[in-house]
Formats: sequence, structure tokens, C-alpha cells
Amino acid sequence: MSGILDSSELKNVQALYHAVRGLFRDAELAEADLDARVLIAEVLGVEPRNLVLEYEQEISSEKLAVVARYVEERLSGKPVGRILGKREFWGLEFSLSPATLEPRPDTETLVEAALAFCQDHGGLDKPWVFADVGTGTGALAVALLSELPNAVCVAVDISEEALETARQNAAKNGVLDRFIPVHSSYLDALSQCFDFVVSNPPYIRSNVIEELSHEVRQHDPMLALDGGADGLVAYKELIGNAKRVLKENGGLLMEIGFDQAEELAGLAKGLVDLEVRCLHDLAGQPRVITIVFP
Repeated sequence: MSGILDSSELKNVQALYHAVRGLFRDAELAEADLDARVLIAEVLGVEPRNLVLEYEQEISSEKLAVVARYVEERLSGKPVGRILGKREFWGLEFSLSPATLEPRPDTETLVEAALAFCQDHGGLDKPWVFADVGTGTGALAVALLSELPNAVCVAVDISEEALETARQNAAKNGVLDRFIPVHSSYLDALSQCFDFVVSNPPYIRSNVIEELSHEVRQHDPMLALDGGADGLVAYKELIGNAKRVLKENGGLLMEIGFDQAEELAGLAKGLVDLEVRCLHDLAGQPRVITIVFP
């Protein structure tokens, strides 16, 4: 494969892009065109959307070698985010580590839900105090802090490595002064001072883990995926203990699996006798539930 990329026919960006895109399409990668554009743009130091403006640029042998290495890694099943060590979320850049999930576009629905909660309960400028449980890269915490100028977030994770990655991402995105990392399991270290809690908890049923794609199983931490036999372990913990840490009319907002909305509505009714509100993502799938604790 590296011989193909070393060909004299690949001396400009346009030819290189078409060659890499063709390899990815032949491999039936789900986002072949985008993956090719992002990887080549990274090597050139340009925004992926601007790659077309560089089409006539010649490619040095050194840059060609880097692209070839990236292509080999992608064809081996390594996700683009893991190859580059970073991922965009909510228009912000987040570094990744082996202890963190890649933040995914669907999770932006949870940011939207939290901002809507804030609008409904005092506005975005209010001095919100919120927690992000299972913060991982810090994507939820940092995205919300970028939109809530007077807010403070306590970011909780059971992994010290994930917390350090999140801390670095908070610093990189200019919100570290309002970002408090806490090493804890779920809500154990928190007390009743929070306006709302957000979480993208592990929700994959244990017996489904092996059915996930190779990219997920090989590169995402199982701790952040496995939700137990019924996929509900984290939800039971969060719903059952949320009232202890939330102020009056505080909100618990959580990402959910596409088939869990009805089950979680019943769980909330049984545990705390409260109704849930469900928000759908852009694909029309149930994605986020909100529970308000009076």
C-alpha cells in the first residue's frame, strides 16, 4: 500500500486524496471520504473543510510517508480519532487517552438538553453549579462551561488517567479555572449543592459487548461501555442517589441507548416516583432523558 502512495502520480493533494479515498471506499469504511479528508488535512496542517483549496499543492516525501502510516492504521481498524489522538466535539478539540471514550456527535444532544434546562430555570448567565459524572475526556463539562460563562463544574471519574485527560482538555479550551476534577465512583463524593447533573454512563449490556464493532472493542475502554447484565447499573445508581446531591428542582440529565427510554421511564417511576422527559437526536432516536427532582 505504501508503494501506491509513493507513486509519482500522487505528487499533489488532489491525487493523494482520491487515492486514499479509494482505498477507504474499497475497505468499505463507513465514512471513507471524511476519514481521508481529515487524515490528509492533519498532515498538511489545514482544516479538513479547506482541503480542496490545497488540491494543487505538491506533497513532499516526508508528508507522504506520514499519510501512508495513517492510512495503514486506519485500514487496520484504528479509528481516526485514535490515530490523531484527538476528536472534535461541540466545535472544540479534545485530546484522547486509552482511558477515555471518543466523544461522539450524538452526545451533543445531551449538551443541548442541559442548555435547555438552564434556559428554563434561570438562563445561561446564572452561576450554575453542576456535575459531570463519568467525565472521560471532559467533553460534556467543557462544552457546557463554554456556553455557561458563570458556571462551575465538578467533573467526576473513577479513572485517574481519564481525569488528567479531562483536566488537560479543560485547560486547552480555556475553562480550567471553573473545572474541578474529582476522583470518585458515581455520586459518592458529592453533597447537596448541585443545580444539575449530566452523565453519559456505560449502558451497553454485557452480553452485547462482543457484538460491537472491532473499532469500539479494541480502542474504547470497557469500563466506559459495560453497563452490566441489563445495561442499567449506572442508571440505577444515578437515579437512586441524585436527590441527595441536587438542590430543589435540580435536574438529572443522562444519555441513553436507543432502546432504553421505556425501560428507564419505568425505572425512574419505581425508584423515585418521577416522570422522565426524553429528547431525540438528529436521527430521531431517543438519546437523552431528563428527570427534575422537586
